[in-house]
Amino acid sequence: MENSESGAGPVVAPGPWAEYACRLAGRQAEAARLARRAGALDRSRAAALAIVVGLAWLAEKERLLPVLLVLPIALFLVYLYRRNRTRRLRERTARASAFYARRLDRLTDRWAGTGEQGTAFLQDNHPCAADLDLFGPGSLFERLHLAGTPLGAKTLAGWLRTPAGPAQVRARQAAVAELRDRLDLREDLAVLGAAVPTWLDSEALAAWGRGVGSGSNGIRLAAVGLAILSLIAFIAWAWGVSPVPLLGMLALEGALAVYLRGRTRRVLAAAPPTGVELTALAAVFARVEQEPFTCPLLRRLTSAPGPAASRRLASLGRLLNRRALTPLTFPLLGATRLALALERWHSACGAAMAGWLAALGDLEALCALAAYAYENPDDTFPDVVAEGPRFEADGLGHPLLPAARCVRNNLRLDAEVRVLVVSGSNMSGKSTLLRAVGANAVLALAGGPVRARKLCLAPLTVGATLRVQDSLLGGQSRFFAEVTRIRRLLELARAGPHLFLLDELFSGTNSDDRRVGAEAVVHCLLDAGAIGLLTTHDLALTRLAETLPPRVANVHFAEQFEGDVMTFDYLMRPGVPHRSNGLALMRALGIEV
Repeated sequence: MENSESGAGPVVAPGPWAEYACRLAGRQAEAARLARRAGALDRSRAAALAIVVGLAWLAEKERLLPVLLVLPIALFLVYLYRRNRTRRLRERTARASAFYARRLDRLTDRWAGTGEQGTAFLQDNHPCAADLDLFGPGSLFERLHLAGTPLGAKTLAGWLRTPAGPAQVRARQAAVAELRDRLDLREDLAVLGAAVPTWLDSEALAAWGRGVGSGSNGIRLAAVGLAILSLIAFIAWAWGVSPVPLLGMLALEGALAVYLRGRTRRVLAAAPPTGVELTALAAVFARVEQEPFTCPLLRRLTSAPGPAASRRLASLGRLLNRRALTPLTFPLLGATRLALALERWHSACGAAMAGWLAALGDLEALCALAAYAYENPDDTFPDVVAEGPRFEADGLGHPLLPAARCVRNNLRLDAEVRVLVVSGSNMSGKSTLLRAVGANAVLALAGGPVRARKLCLAPLTVGATLRVQDSLLGGQSRFFAEVTRIRRLLELARAGPHLFLLDELFSGTNSDDRRVGAEAVVHCLLDAGAIGLLTTHDLALTRLAETLPPRVANVHFAEQFEGDVMTFDYLMRPGVPHRSNGLALMRALGIEV
């Protein structure tokens, strides 16, 4: 599937490349302008400090210092405001520049190992994630991942691990098609989402929102009223009134605080620790609320949070940020009033928290698939049908290979031809074919476009044995690990439509056991209704096509020798190889056999 002889450079779609390059240049120019502004502000700060010192020296004897310092202080406050605003704009512009630089890297095939690899989402017991490079360096997740909040990454990983049904896939395809050209939205989500801490625990937030809320408006109003009366009594005491009212108010406050002490501790302990992530999330929601959509799925996702989601999250963030001030406001029932306010917010909005987070995660995952669709305009949306099992592809290639080096093949698996036995030499493209089939199946059932001119498939679970390894710590041989994986694939096949991708099945045992075991596994998978591919060097396994026609068919990859050089065209052919290249390769390398 990958043509190592090709010397051509990467093929880049002119539209995405030109647009990304133009936007990157614009963001870099804006960054340079903001840097000049920051320098000018720093120089003006030095001038303002010089003016303050000079005025202080001149006004020392006339006692006009407070009056003369009004203007410099006002200028200094203006400077602080502009400096902070410039700093925020520079950070935003730097994030936007990095966003487009990363997208250009993807267009020039320089992305592998440079982005978010999603290794935390890799599950040891997953039937195909490691085999198909769904996560890790150079993985499908890294290629698709779009900068944003941790919610989008988590949702995208879930979609890659778990196939969706036909209706859900079609809904996602429509959403991806509408989002494909919305670069401004993707840039803004990436820039704003970068401010959301990576340690955001969405499950904990959702669990807190689902918790049983409590609260009483009467107690909350009483606490607020006591705080106001205590402040009035303090002001009156400062003006010379008797301290008795103030002492009385403080006593009442103390009694209320003691009465609510256990409740206050429980509420503050259960609440999110800080408001930083919620304030940042509120900014992301505010941007989403501005975007008009026509696709039903996108309209549903943006209507689920509601137009007030950003304001409600911002208000919760402000409440949580008050926690650090509660030790300073204890005379005014700071901790008690904060706990009561959190209870009130929780009762009003807590149940919606899980829906808000899920909707944002879905939208960001859709934007990631839309970015891939925009950058790969020749990739097509597959046709996902309910009837199966079926996987019929025209011009199928591996989505992670550079377009210039990707050799495409046609194949068909359905109720008639359900298993392809793929034979051929090493390096001829057998394993790459299996990975191309599996990766495109995962992409298709996640809702994205696929590397094929046409693909029609039914919903399928995918299982593979391309990277089954032994475990020294676990005390397992490769053969034992492979048998364990095969048992897992059989369970999946019996549970529903399944696509299996078996690479050199049972190569860790002798030839007789390999042949008998492989034939038994294929029979079991066929009886369970599965479809798939099986690669082999053992031509004895190709006899399955003779005993199980037409359900099993043979295909192969061939090699060519030009003098002592062996080359491959990576094209799949029907039937079995007419010759073996093992001895020829050894002779070409100088080994007399």
